[in-house]
Amino acid sequence: MNAVLSPPKLFVRTVPLRDRAGSLVRRLPEGAALAWLSGDDGIVGWGEAARLEPEAAPAGTPPTDNSRIAQAARWFTGLLEHAEVEDEVGLPGTGLVTFGTFTFAPTSPGSALVVPRVLVGRRGDRAWLTTVTDEPVEHPEELLRPATEPRPVGPLEWRPGSLTRQEWMDAVAGTVGRIRAGELEKAVLARDAIARAQSPVDVRVLLERLRTRFPSCFTFSVAGMVGATPELLLRREGDQLTSLVLAGTRPRGEDAESDRRLGQEMMASAKDVEEHGLAVDSLRAALEPLAAELAVPAWPHLLGLANVQHLATRVHARLAPGVSALDAVAALHPTAAVGGTPTETAMRLIGEVEGMDRGGYTGPVGWLDGAGNSEWGIALRCARVDGSSARLYAGGGIVAGSDPAAEAAETESKFRVMREALADPRG
Repeated sequence: MNAVLSPPKLFVRTVPLRDRAGSLVRRLPEGAALAWLSGDDGIVGWGEAARLEPEAAPAGTPPTDNSRIAQAARWFTGLLEHAEVEDEVGLPGTGLVTFGTFTFAPTSPGSALVVPRVLVGRRGDRAWLTTVTDEPVEHPEELLRPATEPRPVGPLEWRPGSLTRQEWMDAVAGTVGRIRAGELEKAVLARDAIARAQSPVDVRVLLERLRTRFPSCFTFSVAGMVGATPELLLRREGDQLTSLVLAGTRPRGEDAESDRRLGQEMMASAKDVEEHGLAVDSLRAALEPLAAELAVPAWPHLLGLANVQHLATRVHARLAPGVSALDAVAALHPTAAVGGTPTETAMRLIGEVEGMDRGGYTGPVGWLDGAGNSEWGIALRCARVDGSSARLYAGGGIVAGSDPAAEAAETESKFRVMREALADPRG
């Protein structure tokens, strides 16, 4: 653990940026990139002014333990107390900002908070530059560097993940049996696949492809976790909180009629409606103790993405006084949409049958600023990028009516997001 006993003195300055044109990804230099993007808006950063990597919890820790998130909250509070902040913009994502990723399970390594040295943000017609330095900076624009052109990923070698397709379907069948026997109601099972390139993967290539193909998703890069998630765990501005629950998936149709038919089929599916309802109930139970007001729609709507469509429910809440964004993150994770129901039983089953460590996959990923504003997604449609290798993840909710072959096909649809982001379009 690299928690700082005596936080460093940081000088934080946010100034308006006159040049608002172009993709934020194009601002990033080569190297470890930090990003949270939605269409043309978002924040990107580079360099490290401060970093925390909470230790993984020891074996035997309850699977729902979120003390790593509480530790991160204390660390960021300490940084704020020792920071001198000059913010000339005053929007969410200005001032002192940290990007974060938390692992799905408390015993997994890989959680991290990173405060960048340089951050560039855009929201509508306003853009800004934030610098975080050890000494006051009179001209922060001088810390902007011309970015180099992203390098193509190049040829890839694909390798099987921790389980073969058949082994994973066998795990699904076994899980269905345990659900029908009354051991639990739902478990979300994931698979992995591995890609190897001939040289280090330039994350900027993935970010630009994901951002342009999935403008309604949140494209992210934090401490090696890179992807485009449709699932907003929470957005907080002031005391207002929004969350988006996704559970239930179908592919997009080849034409408008087949697309409509697939969506209607999902809306009428007892299996998908049950899976979605369990996820919504999980979110409601977690938020109720934190909220002064809570609004949960009675029925989901369809959310169509480029490659799949989901059952979706958008939840709104007004947080009770004293409740922070990371308090809410800790209360919400893991949702039934990524773990299962009952939560502890499902997470123990996941550890038994998946055959892999998820790391940051299906964990919270996002950002937090010094005013308490934040956006956190669930790390889905993503990969862990480490040098020239990328480990892709995809999963699905398993209930009593699940069919192993259909679940495997659903994961293939979800893998396609990162496969296509990695693939060289020239062949």
